[in-house]
Amino acid sequence: MKVEIWSDVVCPFCYIGKRKFEKALAGFAHRDEVEVVWHSFQLTPDFQPIPGESLHESLAKKKGVAPEEGRRMNEYMSGVAKEVGLNYDLENAIPANTFLAHQLIHLGAHHGRQDATKERLMAAYYLEGQNIGDLDTLVKLGTEIGLDATESRAALLAGTYAEAVRLDEYQAQQIGVRGVPFFVFEDKYAVSGAQQPELFAEVLEKVYDEFKPAKPALTMVADGDACGPEGCEL
Repeated sequence: MKVEIWSDVVCPFCYIGKRKFEKALAGFAHRDEVEVVWHSFQLTPDFQPIPGESLHESLAKKKGVAPEEGRRMNEYMSGVAKEVGLNYDLENAIPANTFLAHQLIHLGAHHGRQDATKERLMAAYYLEGQNIGDLDTLVKLGTEIGLDATESRAALLAGTYAEAVRLDEYQAQQIGVRGVPFFVFEDKYAVSGAQQPELFAEVLEKVYDEFKPAKPALTMVADGDACGPEGCEL
């Protein structure tokens, strides 16, 4: 069974959704038969970070509200993250454009380390205050999960996986993805948002029982908390 997930590294609901899906998958009897594929999605493709600007300030500017309101929204997200065991440090998070980060995830996939790369980048951004828009930082993070530093640097500088990122984003447009995380199970069922583990478990069981080689049209079965083009912080 294939589960494809569109998400952005700097989408707070995406990290939360990852944890909820992982919990459901851990309890799924056929988890060894599940292939998880991560797809790129940029919330703000043209985002240009301003050196020294905090995530609170960046979010407030995007939403058109006062910095204090940006801080309040981030504090709310930190509370939601704690419910799944994630200790977001949004006070020190560094706003970043994620185009390079998504390319590193594709490189990780090439070496069978896609999930590890995704996890390392999300942890670096949300828990450790590292700059995932910085080339040297990305190379360092890649080495921590087994990627070769020389290859990573060369691939990121050359844009080796740039088209792969754009293809993911094009595919998202084609199937109507408006918010992330967005989960597609065997091209048959779609789940939008950081749903509860019980919902993911139900869909895993349903798709496993019903899957046939001839796949019907995509059907939305759940729509919930997600980051879309007009929502969520960078």
